[in-house]
Amino acid sequence: MWQFKVIQKPEQFEALAQSWNHLLSESASHVPFLRHEYLWTWWQTLGGGEWQHGELFIVLALDDSGEIRAIAPLFYTHNREGETALLLLGSVEISDYLDFIVREEDLRSFCEELLVFLNGVSSPAWQVIDLYNVVDSSPTLPALEAAAQRLGWRYREECLQHSPYIPLPGDWEKYLANIDKKQRHEIRRKMRRLEESGVPFRWYIVQEENLLDQEVNSFLDLMALDAEKKAFLTTVMRSQMRSAIWTAFRAGWLQLAFLEIEGQKAAGYLNFDYANQIWVYNSGMDNRFNAYSPGWVLLSYLLKWANENRRVSFDFMRGNEEYKYRFGAIDRYVMHVRLER
Repeated sequence: MWQFKVIQKPEQFEALAQSWNHLLSESASHVPFLRHEYLWTWWQTLGGGEWQHGELFIVLALDDSGEIRAIAPLFYTHNREGETALLLLGSVEISDYLDFIVREEDLRSFCEELLVFLNGVSSPAWQVIDLYNVVDSSPTLPALEAAAQRLGWRYREECLQHSPYIPLPGDWEKYLANIDKKQRHEIRRKMRRLEESGVPFRWYIVQEENLLDQEVNSFLDLMALDAEKKAFLTTVMRSQMRSAIWTAFRAGWLQLAFLEIEGQKAAGYLNFDYANQIWVYNSGMDNRFNAYSPGWVLLSYLLKWANENRRVSFDFMRGNEEYKYRFGAIDRYVMHVRLER
């Protein structure tokens, strides 16, 4: 039997950074959106204003020595249906993958004991445990379902979104050989068209800390050229995005990349270079340069870089846009789970 401790004060949450990230490195789900620094940043704005109100309710499972063996990174709020609910920190819109933080060998017993513990919690008075953005292959899903069945709870699981990714062979030419012949030709043709156009261009990954604020502004401006993304980028969301980018930079896992044509930014990708994988978070394009297909070209350079630097996958994360599959992505999904007593 584990001992459970609830973290409800921000200063207690902030103090968990080292032990949190150490456990995450060994967790069954090891994704950048579960990093302590990312979720701490998320909490400052409640996801860029997605939630109007929230109360921390992080559940730690401790062994007899007091070591943290598992974390349910939860908060309490009214969910989208207006029910009083416990949700995963990071929910819903800006954190692509969420989960519990626990080693796989501990997962089944943790889920069983966690639900028993939460069943006895009288405050906050939650009606539902509402878990978004859990990858369909996560072992948390069958463990939670089994635990719910033993308690006689209702367990409901639904598919939320496609979340395609590309396994990388570690070699650019091998990667190209593995995708559709027509698409392979298109990638080479579009890269060659820019390279042989005679117009000055460069692509680069931002490295200089003293230039980061300027580069972030440029990236957000590129995003805002798209009407839907412009509406998304409210004042508080811009603050959240800026903080998340700086957080990733300071922690060493930011990949902010641009393609410049004739000295102007034509395309940008905001990625995370984490756990030997590339996680594609957002992008922005300037349609004035469409003749050079800047988004495709920059994506091609980034895929080439990822192969040459032996990254094992290129994760497009949520969304089923056609271009992802044309670059060879394999489908998978993120799930939504509801647990009711």
